Amino acid sequence: MMHAFVYDANGNILKEIELPPHFEEEIRPDLIKRAVLAIYSHKRQPYGSYEDAGLEASAWTSKRRRSYRTSYGRGISRVPRSILVRIGGMFIWIARKVPNAVKGRRAHPPKPEKIWYEKINKKERKKAIRSAIAATANKYFVLNRYSKASEIIEKILEKYTLPIILTSDIEKINKTKDLRSIFKNLGIYEFIEYVKETKRQRAGKGKRRGRRVVMNRGLLLVVGDEKSEINKINMEGVEIVPVNKLNAEVLAPSAKPGRFTIWTEKAIENLRNLFI
Repeated sequence: MMHAFVYDANGNILKEIELPPHFEEEIRPDLIKRAVLAIYSHKRQPYGSYEDAGLEASAWTSKRRRSYRTSYGRGISRVPRSILVRIGGMFIWIARKVPNAVKGRRAHPPKPEKIWYEKINKKERKKAIRSAIAATANKYFVLNRYSKASEIIEKILEKYTLPIILTSDIEKINKTKDLRSIFKNLGIYEFIEYVKETKRQRAGKGKRRGRRVVMNRGLLLVVGDEKSEINKINMEGVEIVPVNKLNAEVLAPSAKPGRFTIWTEKAIENLRNLFI
């Protein structure tokens, strides 16, 4: 069984504990990706065009040879047409409704009845979560995920061993400034500042749709449960998640395993009975 140290708010070692078997799981990036894409599909909202879009024009197709207003013998294809100009008994038409005509329908529009929801087996989903948990304690995957901040990560890992576990006393904190001071004492705040520097303006039309600013997913702090006072804190660059709310997308955003994660001792204890 794997073991890890528990650190206090100043970075001093308090004790050594035995880790759950989750941290010994085989790391399967392919399985993690499948679970993350399934979560993304659950968030996707069906969309589609108006059913009669492009088909409401007053147009017709006359296929009779000697009828009034027929297009037969005019050297034009037999597609729905409406009158553009009338000169006595002569007509000039313009095509309508077909995809290759102005104001025509789309050939293959998006269908609102399309099912985006992807299914995943329960055992497969749990295995993916365990695999993502194991990746958070693997130095290779952590450094590979944060290639631009590898120097900061290596500096932190010179002092601590993965997984980084803090005493459960920090779960009683309910103020951002207190949590910030703890991260500064631990020497981890430099990584949070790096994450905050990644804030940038989104490229594309999303700027007009309420999501102008985008920022990298930062430090993940896993706590014991939802009743902890620390859940009230909203700190930029830090995501606080109760251990029972973990999933593959939280542990491996964008399906890339190795998110920099800090655990509390209570979270480790509660993890023993989860995702098995």
